[in-house]
Amino acid sequence: MTITPFNPQSPAKFDGAASGNRNRRILVATDAWKPQINGVVRTLDILGTELSKMGFEVKYLEPGLFSTLPLPSYPEIKLALNPWWHTPDIIREFDPDAIHIATEGPIGLAARRFCLQNDMSFTTSFHTRFPEYIHARTGLPPHWFYKYLQWFHGPTNGLMVTTGTLMEELKGYGFTKLLLWERGVDLELFRPQPKDWLDLPRPIWSYVGRVAVEKNLEAFLDLDLPGTKMIVGDGPQLASLKEAYPDVHFPGPKLGDELSAYYAASDCFVFPSKTDTFGLVILEALASGVPVAAYPVQGPLNIIGDRPVGALDEDLKRACERAIQVDPAACREYALRFSWSACTEQFVRNLALEESRSRAA
Repeated sequence: MTITPFNPQSPAKFDGAASGNRNRRILVATDAWKPQINGVVRTLDILGTELSKMGFEVKYLEPGLFSTLPLPSYPEIKLALNPWWHTPDIIREFDPDAIHIATEGPIGLAARRFCLQNDMSFTTSFHTRFPEYIHARTGLPPHWFYKYLQWFHGPTNGLMVTTGTLMEELKGYGFTKLLLWERGVDLELFRPQPKDWLDLPRPIWSYVGRVAVEKNLEAFLDLDLPGTKMIVGDGPQLASLKEAYPDVHFPGPKLGDELSAYYAASDCFVFPSKTDTFGLVILEALASGVPVAAYPVQGPLNIIGDRPVGALDEDLKRACERAIQVDPAACREYALRFSWSACTEQFVRNLALEESRSRAA
């Protein structure tokens, strides 16, 4: 089957009521879900909200439906135990028009197996560079694990990726049926706000996200910068970083309005990761009127590039020194281009619902 990539000049509109007597049903299978706080969970959560606005009925096949076990070395992540047993009943009861498998863990495997056994088409997405993450923790070669990902995504009707750059990279690894699924930002939640409530020496250099080895946070924390460095988030590296960097401000994980206030109170957002596929936090910072300093790697290159909303440099300190001079208004103006509704339309078009349903029938 052929899936047509999203064309932003002529986005598809789907009416849930148009397919018979009930709304279209979309099942999203994911091993990453609340209470985890990360870009994957936020993306999938917002996706469900936007799909509901469009008239779809959404169900998440997620760890809360199963018994779970904490992931070794990362207890915040709960892995579903034996999801193979109940997954078929859950999917049959929901009777979805489309199935999207968002992650490659136990739940993703269970949903994949069900689809293949029942000749049901499905789509997948590439959110996280697990081969690089495993390499950062164990030193094992990333290409070993890309072979698993190639196998996992092989039968998909479409593998959704965040950027054209990532698409080209995955083609080099042998991935096929690649589709673009970009990201948006909540422009009402993340917005410029007063900074003076945060009583810390300025400028404030902030990072928001998972506190883990693959985020390369030491590259930021080791920089000789004036003012205050701030890490907002939680993760397996939090305790060790607190001990190693007593002068850094660690307010912990934040959500909603409190999170948006921390973004807006910052003077520069520093993104030291070299492994992220996109970097949703970059958009959230820009929407808050905060310029971004980062390495010139995938994610920052696609979002920022040479636009006057931040600075990219192999010397992260030099990037910080340039970014802090950026006009905050330019950051906000640029972020206004990113819409979650447009991204959701793109996602729905990638599902190719009519063909998915006809094959399942």
